[in-house]
Amino acid sequence: MHPVTPGQEAPAANAADSLPTADFFGFEALLSERERLKLAELRQFLAAEVAPFATEWWNNAEFPAHILPKLAALELSAPAQRGYSHLFAGLVIAEITRVDTSIATFFLVHHDLFVESLYGFGSEEQKGRLLDDAASLRTTGAFALTEPEHGSDVAGGMETRARRVSAAADDGGDYWILNGAKRWIGNGTFCDYMLVWARDEAEGPDGKGAIRGFIVDANLQGVSRSRIEHKIALRTVQNADIVFRDVRVAEADRFAGIESFEDTNELLRGSRIMVAWQAVGQQLAAFDVARQHAVERQQFGRPLAKFQLIQQQLVTMLGNAVASMGMMVRIAQLQQEGSADMAQVALAKSYTSARMRETVAMGRSILGGNGIVSDFRMAKIFADAEAIYTYEGSFEINTLIVGRAVTGVSAIV
Repeated sequence: MHPVTPGQEAPAANAADSLPTADFFGFEALLSERERLKLAELRQFLAAEVAPFATEWWNNAEFPAHILPKLAALELSAPAQRGYSHLFAGLVIAEITRVDTSIATFFLVHHDLFVESLYGFGSEEQKGRLLDDAASLRTTGAFALTEPEHGSDVAGGMETRARRVSAAADDGGDYWILNGAKRWIGNGTFCDYMLVWARDEAEGPDGKGAIRGFIVDANLQGVSRSRIEHKIALRTVQNADIVFRDVRVAEADRFAGIESFEDTNELLRGSRIMVAWQAVGQQLAAFDVARQHAVERQQFGRPLAKFQLIQQQLVTMLGNAVASMGMMVRIAQLQQEGSADMAQVALAKSYTSARMRETVAMGRSILGGNGIVSDFRMAKIFADAEAIYTYEGSFEINTLIVGRAVTGVSAIV
């Protein structure tokens, strides 16, 4: 049996049980009945299969592959493709994050990047061959974009190269040879397939090679993977360094729908939105844990919740969470209309991640010394927030994207 760590789950009878939830403005009421029922089903799964064990997985930096069949059974892969609203899709990520940020990160990397790539850019043959298994988690995918020397500037600085070998070659080719390296690739140590971005060695009209996308079998000869160790955040996520040495990829595994880096914008915009929803989920988690602790913890003969400064911090945390959620609800509405642009998404990601940093710091403070050990959950929430603050565009890069939009002047390049 895996023990339930202190602060992991509320006791059966808890003083906080009858209090309002962190969804203080009732945004979930905007969901359809079908969506509310499915969200309740997700919560039951998370309470039974993830919450009691998440801290142990995090401490041990191990990924719980055994839960994937049960996660797949919820049929939540790429929710918008299944007829759910964008608001529901965002709340799914927020709710998973509320219980465990690492599992939420696995989910969005696989479903919102790899599976959505198949929907958006895959040929009918590729979809028929790969989509059903990927959507059902019988196979897993990764999104291999960032490189050891290129994160925010990867669009112009990409060093991974792809060279096409024509069908006239002596060995009967019509394939590509990949060489290069990728870093910080979520799911990279164990995935079956990865979407790899590379620059075509053939020069285009602008003197640069076009950016191509390839579906790469992770077990191909020439692919080597190693886990990034010593992380202080998202420890359950298996981020990898990946090296490609003369990896041969069939032309049939090139994404025909990708001809430039601009083709990635829809995917990156969508994943940035989901990471902003993670910032919401982190704040909900921090509020949950801090409020429970404040109500139950006795100091000076009374509960912490009776002290004015503690109440002020809890209200600030709640306000940050509600404001962040309200912004994301509007982003979801814009998505539904097909009008959410990158500057709006960048503002949402930078704002929610800044509020998240403030919120989790207050939560850590409320727990005192217990806030720096993972047994009480808050330390894990606090540490994982740092990854959210940085990935899918750092706070600074997203800020400058918005600055460019409102001034007409780029401060990036």
